[in-house]
Amino acid sequence: QVRLAESGGGLVQAGGSLRLSCAASGRTFSSYAMGWFRQAPGKEREFVAVISWSGDNTDYADSVKGRFTISIDNAKNTVYLQMNSLKSEDTAVYYCVAEVKHDLGPSGYRYWGQGTQVTVFS
Repeated sequence: QVRLAESGGGLVQAGGSLRLSCAASGRTFSSYAMGWFRQAPGKEREFVAVISWSGDNTDYADSVKGRFTISIDNAKNTVYLQMNSLKSEDTAVYYCVAEVKHDLGPSGYRYWGQGTQVTVFS
């Protein structure tokens, strides 16, 4: 069974940075795509970023391009989301996701973590 455990959320001032981590366990992940979604209060869950297990390919939502960076440490089975220049509109619960697939599209993720809260204040 795939288990995803996020950490690193918190309270940060606008313009600041946070790094989220997602530790994956329970499987061999070499064929997985790993990513992040978020859900703000009163809004639908939205795609943020995705990375192939090899780390060779990534994709981002337009709203975070140039500010967020997704990366992976295969030895630790851990995916990271470095978030810089944070804005109040980035406030949301951030979820780590995983799926056995090679495309990096924003759909079809079966495995979800419990989420970590990120709150950006002005």
